[in-house]
Amino acid sequence: MEVNYKNVPSVQEMAKKKLVTIPSQYVRDDQDCSVASSTNEVPVIDMQRLINSTDHDDSMNIELQKLHFAAQEWGFFQLINHGVSCSVVERMKHEIQEFFNLPLEEKNKYEQSPGDTDGFGQLFVVSDEQKLDWADLFYLKTAPPHMRMPVFSKLSVSLRETIEEYSKQTKELTMKVLKMLGKALGIKEEEVKSLFEEGMQTMRMNYYPPCPQPELVMGLCPHSDAFALTILLQVNETEGLQVRKDGIWIPIVPLPNAFIVNIGDAFEIFSNGIYRSIEHRSVVNSEKERISVATFHGPRLDGELGPANSLVTAHGQPTFKKIGVDEFYTRFFNRELVGKTYVDTMRITH
Repeated sequence: MEVNYKNVPSVQEMAKKKLVTIPSQYVRDDQDCSVASSTNEVPVIDMQRLINSTDHDDSMNIELQKLHFAAQEWGFFQLINHGVSCSVVERMKHEIQEFFNLPLEEKNKYEQSPGDTDGFGQLFVVSDEQKLDWADLFYLKTAPPHMRMPVFSKLSVSLRETIEEYSKQTKELTMKVLKMLGKALGIKEEEVKSLFEEGMQTMRMNYYPPCPQPELVMGLCPHSDAFALTILLQVNETEGLQVRKDGIWIPIVPLPNAFIVNIGDAFEIFSNGIYRSIEHRSVVNSEKERISVATFHGPRLDGELGPANSLVTAHGQPTFKKIGVDEFYTRFFNRELVGKTYVDTMRITH
């Protein structure tokens, strides 16, 4: 998966200079940067109710119906009682906060290598003219282990061990959620396992510094995620994530000890469009930093991505083309991140 990105400066370092006016490349006059308000809130799903009930138990059926509704109507939900160890989550928060607290010269020891996504830097910067996000990031391939790049072995022992344990537990959780989503759709469990069990897992650690003109910038521009499922950990208390529903931007207020989970493009394709990946964005704060960790889980690299056979045989025509997973990822990472334009290229148009 070869990429070709432009070098951009660290926004965290820029923010330390206490600028009054931000550079023009960060001014998003192409976006409505206003913060939306709504009484709508994303659904909340209780993982323990999903997995600890039998097929004949009403609570499971109710929770599975709630999951189906959340995936179909929102593409987003908050997951409580998720089973990932509290101590691992707290260690992860601490380690990522410490990483972004390092001096720039220390973080630069982990900078991205030419042609690769992994490391400290930026993603999706493919031209010198494009608008930039008000954020720094650290990106890693975490699973399967043979996919890890040399930057992974350079991490401090405490950071590496924490990421490994967090990666393992979130992968287990992701597979449980994907199987439940498959169950709600009537997809055979074997089909879900075959495509996703050995799938690629990556992590994107985001640092959104305070901005003197937050209404002019985007922490992360509107986009949908390419992978099957995203599990988002809010590291500190500053909010910023918004989802687009019915044409308006709705802020998500993270619940304590919950993950924010969303459907990605790969699962929209796999579900033949029944569940949709939803555009979301991050806005920034004038006074406080925001830090988050997004863990993405997608299909296995040597697989073929297309609508699940169970759905096509049951409901007729596929609405998406089939594509090799490696090619699917390569195309995604070599584009600018713009809305749902990528998954739209996979649609079958008659």
